[in-house]
Amino acid sequence: MSKGSYFKRMFKYILYDFKQPIVKPEIVVKEKGNIHNNKIYIITGGNSGLGFAIAKSLINDGAFVIIAGRNISKLNEARKKLGNNCDIIKMDVTNLNECFQNMEYIFEKYKKIDGIINNAGISLHEDSILNVSEENFNMQFDTNLKGSYFLAKKYIELYIKYKQKSGNIIFISSERGSMCDDIPYGLTKVAINSLTQGLSRRFYKKGIRINAVAPGVTCSNLTKYKADDDLYSNKASGRILLPEEIANVTSFILSDYSKCISGEIINCDDGNHISSYF
Repeated sequence: MSKGSYFKRMFKYILYDFKQPIVKPEIVVKEKGNIHNNKIYIITGGNSGLGFAIAKSLINDGAFVIIAGRNISKLNEARKKLGNNCDIIKMDVTNLNECFQNMEYIFEKYKKIDGIINNAGISLHEDSILNVSEENFNMQFDTNLKGSYFLAKKYIELYIKYKQKSGNIIFISSERGSMCDDIPYGLTKVAINSLTQGLSRRFYKKGIRINAVAPGVTCSNLTKYKADDDLYSNKASGRILLPEEIANVTSFILSDYSKCISGEIINCDDGNHISSYF
């Protein structure tokens, strides 16, 4: 929990005599299934946070996953936790040459990849455009948009080269992508939402479904919230979300149960992104 959040709560108590409940949600655990049997997925930023939760959910549903990240020691730690149905590859999404070489290697090794989850992303949490530097702008656009864009392009090229019949691309967007914004993080997610729909229109007939999952504020290293914190929030749901909840949705969208879904931005924020008149 950030200091800013604690100060906001303190001011609510002082100014409004506000007493908020302590909120600690329970995780709904799915039974181990087989909806992803014989499926292989790549997850960028898969060694921690939401990426790790997605990897775990897919493995529980029968998949084999390849988690990509910049830190090899963290990747190895994650693989130990995830078990035998996991491979790792060192990959920085801002280094396009490295990404392309690694994607070629992965397709050559496994012969087919059923989907890629573009999860790697950063936010530098600027308050407004007045706090944004060119360096920080470029860093967020290179990671959140440029990296995801060209990884999707490479996946499509290799999908065609290896003559696959079906595939998936998932972009991890954000509820900020459905809102107006003036800081780089939100703007990258607006672009991701447009890219999701544009790619779907172009490639659905080739058997590739392209969707985005757009979480609200979720426990992760990015937000600094932890699952064992008091997760109260003044958002629509009244709490911060858990990565496992987002992972379960991602697993469903990748599965054959959702074959009719493409070009959608699946907002996982309890409707918080929806404009309201009350």
